Order: sequence, then structure tokens, then C-alpha cells
Amino acid sequence: MADTLDPLSPSINSPRVPGLMHKLRMRFGRSPPPRPPGEGYVEFGEFRTEAPGVKKVGTFAGVFCPVVLSMFSALVFIRMGYLVGNAGLLVTLGQFALAYLIVIFTVTSICAISTNGAVEGGGVYFMISRTLGPEFGGAIGTLFFFANVVSSALCISACTEALVENFGANGYLVGSSGGLPTSWWFSFLYRSVLNALGLAVSLAGASLFARTSLAIWLTVLICLASAFISFFVTSPGMIERPDTNELVNTTSFHYTGLSKETLYSNIYPSYGRDYSTSTGDRVDFASVFGVLFTGVTGVMAGANMSGELKQPSRSIPAGTLWALLFTALCYTALTLLSAATCSRELLQNNYVYLLPINVWPPFIAVGMLLATFSAGLSNLIGASRVLEALAKDDIYGMLLATFSAGLSNLIGASRVLEALAKDDIYGKFINILLIL
Repeated sequence: MADTLDPLSPSINSPRVPGLMHKLRMRFGRSPPPRPPGEGYVEFGEFRTEAPGVKKVGTFAGVFCPVVLSMFSALVFIRMGYLVGNAGLLVTLGQFALAYLIVIFTVTSICAISTNGAVEGGGVYFMISRTLGPEFGGAIGTLFFFANVVSSALCISACTEALVENFGANGYLVGSSGGLPTSWWFSFLYRSVLNALGLAVSLAGASLFARTSLAIWLTVLICLASAFISFFVTSPGMIERPDTNELVNTTSFHYTGLSKETLYSNIYPSYGRDYSTSTGDRVDFASVFGVLFTGVTGVMAGANMSGELKQPSRSIPAGTLWALLFTALCYTALTLLSAATCSRELLQNNYVYLLPINVWPPFIAVGMLLATFSAGLSNLIGASRVLEALAKDDIYGMLLATFSAGLSNLIGASRVLEALAKDDIYGKFINILLIL
């Protein structure tokens, strides 16, 4: 029997322009084509299947780049001085080894689950719920959702700190020529604006972030490469104390360049006080490891993009493992070079020491902002994907039913708007909206 024609679908001869409404209909359509047999157990119901052509992201852009950016987050450009300056070279390297040992067990488990069957949207929650059942999957998925939200808040706070350090009053890039206001309420405003930007990207779709993650990764890589080069070409000198440090009266600290004496002086721990806290809290082994461990918790960013990948069963293991190796090499090199070039006082009293010693400080400023914001965005998108999967699986019943209902209303509104545009009811006004 001939298929029923959809009055809202374009004609055979009309060009197909994949606008925003078309993408929404393709992604959330209620009548997807049946799944071919032999792909393994996937869903609790038939709502999970997606139309072909939605998943277009490969391993490098969809898994490797998001994982690297999420792991770098606030650690690589903003808190490396905190680690090496307090814990010393040996303890810092030992803590990195311990953190990666903990994470590798989680990663190997995710690799085993992801290669054991078909993987759809929902990331880690989807894989765990299809392996252990909805009870364990729902409990773990809920915790994973809140963990992603908290991690996103941490990254946004780090991005705000980078913004204030560079463009605030007496910031590194504006000097004494003014800059952004730097009160507590203004910092709250900056975080709110950054969260709104992240929300806008999340509403536009995770595929948008996945396709731009490659460009962001290349930019961060250039910024990090400039930091490595600066250790070798920057001459020894004095680095000024940042205005945010009110614990010490010393105005400048030594940058010695590559020196054996400096390396030997930074080998062992010498815990001090954290000037970024309001009361100057004492630093210990646990607090250093807590900050360091945030640099390895982004390994789930690739799994969270499972709904956007061409071959998630292959991309998630390969991309995550290569990202772990890449970040481990970067962390090790940055730790060694920092300990061999910067005095203990500089590392403890200026966490953004990479800025003043860089061959061109704006490189580090861009790296700070992009690494932290992209990490926060990745966590926000991951949290939204987990919440969507929990709603579709009806784990909490009516508690998340409004979420699915709101999604259905959004889809219905998008189809009405698209039909009005195709019928040219309001001229070019709606067409311009669809192009946007």
C-alpha cells in the first residue's frame, strides 16, 4: 500500500534545507523507522530509536576533543601552581598516577559496556541501565546528573575567575586602565551570563558543540604549546603578585628559568596557605588531591556524546583512551617544567604564573577561558542528556513527565512554525527565523 503523504513534508522536487526545525523533527520524531534486526538489546521501549542521518560525529571530534577539554578544565592553566607549589614535584606526579589509576578502572568498564551492544543517547546512564537494569541505572543516572551539574558549576566559576584575572580591575591584560567590575555580585552576574550561554548552546543541540569542539581543542592546544615554549625562551625575572593575593606583603617573586637548583627546591612538599580562599585556608595533601582529581573527572564527556556519534561502540573506547594518554603526557610535562623554572614562592602566591611568563600573554588568557567554558558546557550537555534519558525511560514517573510533555510541546510548536513558513503565511519573517 502506498505511503500516506505528509502535508507538512516538502515535495519531491523542492530542495531540502536542514534548518533548526528540521533537525528537531528528525531528532525527536515520534514515528521513527524500525531498527534493523541483529543490533542487540537497546531500549526499554521503542521511543529510543532515532532516524538515520542524525549521528554524524566521529571519534576525534565527538569523543577525543570533548574528553581532553573536560579534563583540562580549570587545572591546566589556573591551578597547576597550586599543585606543584604545595605538594612538590614527587607528590604531584604520584597524585596524578593515583588519579589516573582510579579513573582507568572506570574507563575500562565503560569501554567493555559500550562494546557489548548498541549504544544510543543518554551516555553512561543508558549503558549502565541496559546492563544492570533500570533500578541500578536510574540510581546511578540520578547521581551522575547531579555530579555533572556540580562539575559544570565548578568550571563556570573557574571561567569567571579567569575572566576577572585577565579583564578585571588591574587585570593582566588591562593593567591599570580600568577593566570589568570585580565585586561578589558582579562575579555572580558573570557566572549567570556564562550559564545562559551554555544553556543556549545546549538548546541548539549537542551536535553543535561536538562539531565545534575540534576548533576549540586546536585553539587550546596552541595556547598550551605557547606555554611549553615560554619555559625555554622567557628570560629569568621577577613576577608581580596578583591583586587577588592579600596574604603576603611581597610584591614580586622569582622566575628562574630552567635551573637544577630550582628543580631540587621543588621536589618535596611544602604546604602553605591558599590565597584564593577568603580566610587563607591551610593546604594539605587531601586538598591538593581534591583539586588535582578534577583534572581527570572529564573522562565521561565522550560517553555523554553517545547520541551524536556515528559508531559509539567504537568511538567511545578509542577516543577516551587516547585522550587519557594525551592529557597524562601534558600534565607530566607541565609539572616538570613548572618545578624546574618557578620558585616555590611564585607557585604558591601566583596560580596564574603562566600568564606573565608567556611569550604572548593573551594566548594563556584565551586558553583559560576556552578550556573552562568548554568543560562546563560539556558537563551541562551531559547532564541534560542523562535527564532526558531518565524522562524517556519513565524512571520517576510523573516527576519527570512534565519534561517529556514540554519536549513534545516544543516539537509540536516547531512543526507548526515550519508549516507556516512553507505556506508563506507571514512572508519572509519566519523563513529568516528558520535560517537562523
